[in-house]
Amino acid sequence: MKNEQLRVKTRIIEKLKEIFDPEIPVNVYDLGLIYGIEVNKQGGVLITMTLSSPGCPVADLIESEIRERVEEREGVSLVDIEIVWKPPWVQEMMTEAAQLGLGLL
Repeated sequence: MKNEQLRVKTRIIEKLKEIFDPEIPVNVYDLGLIYGIEVNKQGGVLITMTLSSPGCPVADLIESEIRERVEEREGVSLVDIEIVWKPPWVQEMMTEAAQLGLGLL
């Protein structure tokens, strides 16, 4: 990844860490919901993510907040979000800090 694309990806991760699942007091990045972030030379961003469950009642809210916050980042021209279910999300995908914060470790 080129330097500018890496800087944009780093700024995106910073924004993702400000977005919380309203049902779980952990940001979507540390929760392990973000599977991938791709940034192309034109500033297009593809975020591959999952949700904690297929029936997540706040799925639309989380997706729209991610789109809005990431589009605010310098160097981002377009944001596509792909929701995937494989691999399925499990608690072990959370960062250690998130697991500690939720009393799981």
